[in-house]
Amino acid sequence: MEHKKGELYIGRLSDTGEPLTIKADNLTTHGVIVGMTGSGKTGLGVNILEEALLSDIPTLIIDPKGDMGNLLLNFPDHDPAEFEPWVDEAKATRKGVTLAELAATTAANRQAQLLEHDTSPDRMRQLKENSEITIYTPGSAAGVGLNILGSLKATDLDWAKDAEIIRDEIEGFVSSLLLLAGVESDPVSGPEHILLATIVETTWKAGKDLDLAGLIGQIPKPPFRKLGVFDVDTFFPAKKRMNLALKLNGLLASPSFAAWMEGEPLDIEALIGRGDKTKCAVIYMAHLTESERQFVVTLLLSKLVTWIRAQPGSSELRALVYMDEAFGYVPPTAEPPSKKPIMTILKQARAFGVGMLLVTQNPVDLDYKAMSNAGTWIVGRLQTENDKRRILEGMQRIDEAGVSINLDALISNLEKRQFILHSAKKSKPKLFKRRRSMSFRIGPLTRDQVANLMGDKRPTPAPAPVPEVVLDPATTGDDDTVPVAPSVAEGVAVRYLDPGTPWAGEIGADPTGTRFEAAAAATVQLLYDDTRAGVRHTETYEGIIFPLDGLVDARDVVAVDHDDRDFGAEPPEGATYATGDVKLQNKTFWTGLESDLKTHLVANRQVQVFHNTDLKLYSRVGESEDEFTARCKAAADDAADAAMAKLVDRYKTKIDRVKGQISTADARARELEGDASAKQQEELMSGAGDLLGALLGGSKRSNPLGKAASRRAASQKARARAEAAADKLTAKQVELADLEDELSNAIVEITDEFADLADSFETVDIGLEKTDIRVADIKLVWVPR
Repeated sequence: MEHKKGELYIGRLSDTGEPLTIKADNLTTHGVIVGMTGSGKTGLGVNILEEALLSDIPTLIIDPKGDMGNLLLNFPDHDPAEFEPWVDEAKATRKGVTLAELAATTAANRQAQLLEHDTSPDRMRQLKENSEITIYTPGSAAGVGLNILGSLKATDLDWAKDAEIIRDEIEGFVSSLLLLAGVESDPVSGPEHILLATIVETTWKAGKDLDLAGLIGQIPKPPFRKLGVFDVDTFFPAKKRMNLALKLNGLLASPSFAAWMEGEPLDIEALIGRGDKTKCAVIYMAHLTESERQFVVTLLLSKLVTWIRAQPGSSELRALVYMDEAFGYVPPTAEPPSKKPIMTILKQARAFGVGMLLVTQNPVDLDYKAMSNAGTWIVGRLQTENDKRRILEGMQRIDEAGVSINLDALISNLEKRQFILHSAKKSKPKLFKRRRSMSFRIGPLTRDQVANLMGDKRPTPAPAPVPEVVLDPATTGDDDTVPVAPSVAEGVAVRYLDPGTPWAGEIGADPTGTRFEAAAAATVQLLYDDTRAGVRHTETYEGIIFPLDGLVDARDVVAVDHDDRDFGAEPPEGATYATGDVKLQNKTFWTGLESDLKTHLVANRQVQVFHNTDLKLYSRVGESEDEFTARCKAAADDAADAAMAKLVDRYKTKIDRVKGQISTADARARELEGDASAKQQEELMSGAGDLLGALLGGSKRSNPLGKAASRRAASQKARARAEAAADKLTAKQVELADLEDELSNAIVEITDEFADLADSFETVDIGLEKTDIRVADIKLVWVPR
């Protein structure tokens, strides 16, 4: 199969087996990949990135989990020796083979699989030779360092033309810095944010560079007297400014913070600009906390926005931004610092030929507006009906051709590694199975593995001194480790973290490390009890507390699904132990730890239910929004029926009475109409010829005119009575019609009122009390670092 430049080969159609490609330029309108864990979405993302690099499209990869460095594991020759360092030693042990044998089998299998998918060694070699893939590790020296705080260098942009661009970049930097320091401050109204942003802007406008130390030094005495219409001391008092400066200074003084200011400067052109080879910058963040990741993503993308706006317009894909596991960076309700630059890229970057591809497990975790800006959707297996509903809504919005196809059924029946491609540029969705990745994917890379891959690009560190072996556990020697594990309080089990534990990376464990630090693994029984909501829900919580530094806060507690398979009873060979300052041997330490854990869970753990106040209904724990809405609708229908029944009963008496009156009036009108007709007939018949007869008959004194007038008067009276009766009948008929109109309007009002009640509900958090928490088990776990 011939692969054309600009055509991204991602797999084969499920119905015909024909190769499926997407035009690279289609991604200027951005894309979304969704799929649950195990659906194959990471492999699909790797495929797209490989194809982009083959089409000379630079890529910027935001990698929270550490998977995307696998792009470097490209072995065109399928030499087992190249695979051997990367195959799973535990797998070789289970199979009873050597690493070399497992590597040989793996190489042969991969070569066969790749050829099945039209991926030749020449194509793999082209990818390897023509691309330059670099793993950047901000805050760490494992890969190529990235001097995040170098972004305080004064901008080269023109303030007169580009003030909005520059201020957006400043806002991103300040928001990230405050987040890293644990300071909550709104960019529009927060005095901390406004002060720091104004200091940076004032310094930059003066054409001066700034570093973090210089920024902190200006907080007590800013280079201006007023903020808005108030003087600085009124807007942000000196004492509070000093507290902010001390807090940021503590961040700067931390030894671990030094890594944030080392490495290459944060320069987008250097990361993905044009060069001899197509550049791919992988921003590895597996070692960072959530707040540190927000810090990096916000600064990186704020710089990217500035770079994008400096590029000429283009309809071709100039660069691709790939964001793996986008959860938490552009949520539907909250406003983390990262959200603004992401939304800016999604709304504006297409005009400059820059596309963004967001990858997530749960589409409900992405902002509606972000998803609506994506023109290409690739959907794999989903975890919940709510996820599927959100995806169906989004896919229908971009269906410009109005294709009638049962997407619901397609999504529900997806297999592993099978996806639906839906694009605004395509006539209908495509069902396909992704191709094999050219890269050998081994999962998230450890920092040691990153260091191995980036060995030729990192500066050579000075050799570390060999520590003296200390046999006395009470003596720490030159560092804080001892070769003998410290004693632990009686009754507390001691375990060692298994290197293959799936969640080890979440707490920063290094599977190859021999220096162990103390953690606690807890199993806790939780009871969410709310009588008013009718909730009595039990849950087993499992988590790791790390590090054990005597103080439990939100950053120390990580919820993980652990079991006995994750822990071993025996220490690995060559293990040393970080002693720390906590008294592991004291029972009071462990009771205090349990109490702190309970306090943490009370503050941070809750379940959510829906509450419809008008209908006085609560959802059950785990009941979906759609299910609760259906239940509310049924309750509203029942209430509407009851209200209508009362209304009908009230109107029935009135209507029956008027109907009776109509019947009586109708009979009377008929009677009087008959009498009037008879009188009129009598008048005509009796009076006809009376006058002439009287004159010819000879009695002139007889008054025939008087007789005729008398008969006429009687006839007129009868007619008047008949008309009055008819009017009364008409009035009653009008009254009946009015009553029926009133009843009809009242029914419509009831229907509308109760229809609205079904959709009116709110989310209620049901928290915990300490008495609702029972620590079933807590053990000491030594974690390799």
